[in-house]
Amino acid sequence: MKVALFVTCVNDLVFPGTGRAVVQVLERLGHTVEFPVDQGCCGQMHANSGYREEALPLVANFVKTFDGYDAVVGPSGSCVAMVRDWYPKLLPDAAEVAARTYELSELLVDVLGVTDVGATFPHRVTYHPTCHGLRMLRLGDRPRRLLAAVGGLELLDLPGAEECCGFGGTFAVKNAGVSGAMLADKCQAIAGTGAEYVAAVDNSCLAHIGGGLSRAGGPARPIHYAEILAATS
Repeated sequence: MKVALFVTCVNDLVFPGTGRAVVQVLERLGHTVEFPVDQGCCGQMHANSGYREEALPLVANFVKTFDGYDAVVGPSGSCVAMVRDWYPKLLPDAAEVAARTYELSELLVDVLGVTDVGATFPHRVTYHPTCHGLRMLRLGDRPRRLLAAVGGLELLDLPGAEECCGFGGTFAVKNAGVSGAMLADKCQAIAGTGAEYVAAVDNSCLAHIGGGLSRAGGPARPIHYAEILAATS
């Protein structure tokens, strides 16, 4: 299968190791992965803030850039949800590429039929299902099934797992007090699991959670689940 990596802005600029991890996992499984250099922002921030007209050139660029691939994979529930949910509404011509754009767990479990990717990660891990993946993409237990198949990994249940961490993009800026209270609850729940790592499908949420954990002095560290799937020791 010829797969294109849609790395997303946050990963490209701040967490490039996550994009490399996606490539490592898929190449390990025997698939060709390309990185189209003309890709850019998906326009999520624009659309979510009411600037839908301004998002249209970004949507059009995505359609042009990812034409001709069997699948497009992104290590971000929020950005993939933007493509799948918003693109067909903003630009009807985007419907075809939107339909073959997947979050990593969807591509692995639903399209490739894989849950064991040959990873090893001997640590205690808890999983936080981020809002866009949970409520818009409806990822369900796909990421957990992938993590449960990792060699040596102990997967710990997170109390109140489906509660938002309080990030929500610009929500954390516009409603800092509420966001901080939600974050405190999430960090307390994570600390209570005794996990060494908290995994999720979105690095933006993990950055928010990681900041809270660091300030609270907790032992758990944030990690994108793709990096766990890429690990072999």
